Amino acid sequence: MKLALIGFGNAGGKVVDAILEHDRAFDTELCRSVLAVNTAAADLEKPDVIPADRRLLIGQTDDRVKGHGVGADPDLGAEIARSDLYEITRAIDDVPIYDIDAFLVVAGLGGGTGSGGAAVIAEALHQTYQEPIYGLAILPSREEGGRATFNAARSFPTFVEATDNLLVFDNNVWRGADDSIGSGYRRTNREIAERVHSFLSAGSPNDEVVSENVMDASDVRRTFEPGGISTIAYAQADLDPSTRRNRGLIGKFTPTSGPEVDSAKKIAGLVRRAVQSRLTLPADVESAERSMIVISGPPEEFSRKGLETARSWLEGQTGSIEVLAGDNPIPDADFVSATVLLSNVTDVPRIEQLKATAVAAKQNAAEMADGRDTKIQSLVTSDQLDPV
Repeated sequence: MKLALIGFGNAGGKVVDAILEHDRAFDTELCRSVLAVNTAAADLEKPDVIPADRRLLIGQTDDRVKGHGVGADPDLGAEIARSDLYEITRAIDDVPIYDIDAFLVVAGLGGGTGSGGAAVIAEALHQTYQEPIYGLAILPSREEGGRATFNAARSFPTFVEATDNLLVFDNNVWRGADDSIGSGYRRTNREIAERVHSFLSAGSPNDEVVSENVMDASDVRRTFEPGGISTIAYAQADLDPSTRRNRGLIGKFTPTSGPEVDSAKKIAGLVRRAVQSRLTLPADVESAERSMIVISGPPEEFSRKGLETARSWLEGQTGSIEVLAGDNPIPDADFVSATVLLSNVTDVPRIEQLKATAVAAKQNAAEMADGRDTKIQSLVTSDQLDPV
């Protein structure tokens, strides 16, 4: 698949940067165009590989912003995105539309620019282009505070409605207890990039080898077609010793240990391990409407029987026959991986929790606001004193 990626806000720009870096490392062609959009000039300096001419600062003429961000206010973020929509769409006009299969709008939902502006640009893209508009939303962790949770709960349904399908990554699940803020987010950004790239790069042209079970953009679109929200499962394993031995002179003289592995069992087991491990957004697998399995790595590691077994198993887990499966040959990869997209999941406790927390926060704020003017008046005035 070939994408035009648009990162909105600080988190969105960093994740797009990580996906582009991953794309270049594997010499694939997933990212045909990238654009980072932000209201804070300092945040636009943070990406490592996004070209300087593909970074767009908006809100420069608004006295409330002027290159310093929107202060975690999604309403202001949406307002700025609408007022500068012409500038954003003009930058998107450079996208080689003849050479992309879809747009992917990426945003963190805990701040203001991404949570407010991502849906605005997704809606605008729908009005101009025929290609699918997918989203990638990053939910805040609890450590980011109540304001981030409140912003995410408000912006989430808007982003879902504005996109043809919304992939979700929950930072609350992926931030490690021992992570510092900076290192934690860098690691999770790499996790996001690895999973998104492994799935969406399936079917990319490869001059060295042809996929046996070809997956292409139409397969991805079909899996995403029901809309709603989706989550990604992922697992990887070391190469079989025989694969390493067959890799030229270096491989022949590399010591290996352990018995030969049954490829069919290995592939089927890898898919099971992926689905039973952490999803990007924890959800009940049975609630997925459609699914897609992609096995990536050296073609010697692939097994048609293993893939068919894995597909049959996933059909049983989801209760749906809408399961596609294929491989993504990467001859030089030093591992084999299984990536599983679970599309239109409906049993997602985290989303229900997010909404409940936000509602409670809103009610608490309303209660605190009641009588505040009276309390302030009482604090600053006295019946026994005459104001100057």
